[in-house]
Amino acid sequence: MRFRQVHLDFHTSEAIEGIGSRFSKQQFQEMLQLGHVDSITVFAKCHHGWAYHPSTANEMHPHLSFDLLGAQIEAAHEIGVKTPVYLSAGLDEKLTRRHPEWLIRDPQEKLNWAPDFMTPGYHQFCMNTPYLDILANQVREVVSNYDVDGIFLDIVGVRECYCQSCVAEIRRRGEDSRDLDAMKLLWEETFLRYAQTMDEAVHRIKPGLPVFHNSGHVKRGRRDLAKLNTHLELESLPTGGWGYDHFPLSARYAQSLGMEFLGMTGKFHTSWGEFGGYKHPNALKYETALSLANGARISIGDQLHPTGWMDPATYALIGEAYREVEAKEKWCRDVNSVADVALLSAEAAGEPGNTAQHADAGAVRILLEGHYLFDVVDTENDLSSYSVVILPDVITVDEALKTKLTTFIANGGKILATGRSGLAPDGSHFELDFGAKPLGDSAFKPSYFRPDFELSSLRNASFVMYTDGQDIELQPYGMKLGSRENSYFNRDLFTFCSHQHTPSNLQDAGPGMVEGPAGIYAAWNLFEDYALKGSLPVKEILHYALDRLLIRKTVNTNLPAQGVTTLQAQPSENRWVHHLLYASPVRRGLNIEVIEDLPVLSDIEATISVPAPVREVYLAPQGLKLPFRQENGRVHYTLPPWSCHQMVVLQF
Repeated sequence: MRFRQVHLDFHTSEAIEGIGSRFSKQQFQEMLQLGHVDSITVFAKCHHGWAYHPSTANEMHPHLSFDLLGAQIEAAHEIGVKTPVYLSAGLDEKLTRRHPEWLIRDPQEKLNWAPDFMTPGYHQFCMNTPYLDILANQVREVVSNYDVDGIFLDIVGVRECYCQSCVAEIRRRGEDSRDLDAMKLLWEETFLRYAQTMDEAVHRIKPGLPVFHNSGHVKRGRRDLAKLNTHLELESLPTGGWGYDHFPLSARYAQSLGMEFLGMTGKFHTSWGEFGGYKHPNALKYETALSLANGARISIGDQLHPTGWMDPATYALIGEAYREVEAKEKWCRDVNSVADVALLSAEAAGEPGNTAQHADAGAVRILLEGHYLFDVVDTENDLSSYSVVILPDVITVDEALKTKLTTFIANGGKILATGRSGLAPDGSHFELDFGAKPLGDSAFKPSYFRPDFELSSLRNASFVMYTDGQDIELQPYGMKLGSRENSYFNRDLFTFCSHQHTPSNLQDAGPGMVEGPAGIYAAWNLFEDYALKGSLPVKEILHYALDRLLIRKTVNTNLPAQGVTTLQAQPSENRWVHHLLYASPVRRGLNIEVIEDLPVLSDIEATISVPAPVREVYLAPQGLKLPFRQENGRVHYTLPPWSCHQMVVLQF
């Protein structure tokens, strides 16, 4: 898989004339070279449903007079640029008005995406209809007629649908469309049949051709869905609603699957479909570096003007980032993450709802800001290489998970659990030995935690915990690390105090954090709390717990909190590559995170615990050798001033 890709959208209305009228082979090539692009996903079919090539399986855009797809493939291949081909699979707007009965419906027969046919927008197709055969023929035609380097199928996934085809199918089986479990099974089967049909359409003609089915989110814990792809493309546009926390969470899980993957961002100020919007070049430099630091290749989203003219401002912008990526690639190929901590994803553990998503997001933010090396894992991962496993907030322990974690603990590993994590599914007892006994859900929200230890930034106090908590009782062999304090009363109609919530009554209400043979347990949904509130005490409480459990961190560094550090092993070169990144996003407008400034950092130090003697330490790609000190299995070095992203190579 190439490192420097562009995902070129071309969703173009039939109401626009002159499609491709300014396309120039020379200009197309010049822009790819200006952008330092080595792969570009070009388009065979757009969301409006039109083909951009002569077609018998589809209809060519009515205002396109030549084979635009073929011209782009020829131009790119001539300069050594690969061309995966895009087809809009879930959307085909020209077909929706001809066959509205094939569209996805909710139980009230409402459409998704655009709510009706009086509102501008797209409508999504159900794959349990004759539309699937139409799509398969379109895919076969493209793979047969063109020298494609892959197929990208968009807007697909396991979809809830109550269209009449789905209702008829469930009744044919003797089941009821009001039975949610029966419908969920049908929806899973529908997506699997779609994926198998696409696989046959592609690989019967060109075995081994890369295929990716884009659902906008690679669901953690659904390895079966991930493996329907030959590789993964993690859609994560920070300014488009994903934010800068989303990609590390997705990437740390994707790399643990052992599949090739890329991070997909965009050149846009906002998101897909934006013409005339550009992010700052420094933002794109940071986003591409973040992909490299997480073992990923990169794809940058763009949208071609209807005339087919490639925008020079866009490719100059992309080129600023990709010029740096090109220089760094040799240290980023065929890498494996080095990690101390395994974050067992709440989503991967099967926990539904927003609390699980917040638990995962908050845990990743805590780990990033504490500069811990971590992977995000599911219940199938081998845990033997990790020192600590985090169970965030909502992961109750069934027999299978208990067996896995008990083995991990017996081999010297430790658990950090919060909230309901670690409890039996019925909440009656802990399945892991934290030196505590559960007494049930706390009646107070919020409540307070008074630690028995000092935080690094604040004097001791009663710190507010905003999320749900548990009441626990200390067992004789457990160690209390802090106390719960309740408020005088919950905020209610006749009992409320001040603007937000009632203060602590300053009475010890039992332990709030305990340590036992299995590790440390904290009695609140602390990771959800950090995701929603970003509280400094919550962060430092969790960092204290992690540092107490991690006897020997692989990486210690004095990076600022917004800094990111990862360590990637490159076995074929017998070296480790230490990535350090720094940028500080700011919020502009309504929920748009922007990076403009990339300050120079000085006096950044790092200490790396290494498995073997290190022969040399140098900066990449500069090649500048760094003085270092090696003692007791640790390598110490100080970086010269740097900005945005610096790689330090430890050559064994």
